[in-house]
Amino acid sequence: MPIFETESLVLKSYNLAEADRIVVFLTRDFGIVRGVAKGAKRLKSRFGSMLEPFSTVTLEYFQKEDRELVGIRHIDLIDSRFERASEPEILHTFYRMAKACIDADSRSPEDIAAIRLYFELWLLRLGGYLPDWNVCNTCKRALESDESADVQADFHLLCGSCRKTRGANVLSGAHREAYRSALKLPPSEFMVTATGNLDVFNDVSTVLRRIISSVLGRELVGEKTFAVNSLQ
Repeated sequence: MPIFETESLVLKSYNLAEADRIVVFLTRDFGIVRGVAKGAKRLKSRFGSMLEPFSTVTLEYFQKEDRELVGIRHIDLIDSRFERASEPEILHTFYRMAKACIDADSRSPEDIAAIRLYFELWLLRLGGYLPDWNVCNTCKRALESDESADVQADFHLLCGSCRKTRGANVLSGAHREAYRSALKLPPSEFMVTATGNLDVFNDVSTVLRRIISSVLGRELVGEKTFAVNSLQ
């Protein structure tokens, strides 16, 4: 019987029988997983507080072919965000954003790239980590719509006049237009702008994922190298 291991977000848990709980996870690799946490209701449970909603955990589980519920073998707590994430205003905002992305009904690779970019960008904006890509971070001049700019180590932009040497990472006017569109359009309308721009959207998403990795302090799975050759 194979054992699966993946990083997961605890969504909720509820009682099952006298001492057990059913836990619903949003996993990084396998989507939604529902599992049985044996003995989770006992006073000296090995799970402790790791099953609180919005906790990030490493989940290890097994699944029998004829069973819908998986068996939870082991859980390691990575981070607990229950107090922060359970604030009503934050929950309401993220709910609306997630629902809008799901309702957009993405099907093609371009649609999926657009929704991924949209979600990553708004995740950073709501968290207060999204840089302003409309201006040069040094001279504060508004960048022209078709102007390219260097990406600094802190992910802000530097115009051609302010940079001393050619940077390795560059965002073009097309990349910044995708950024601006994601900020002003709903997901369904933003998907339309992805037609013919798959590479551009993937490039911007790559930068956003680097910012998320920087915030989290660890590299995201599938994160790609950000190279100037792919952005010009």
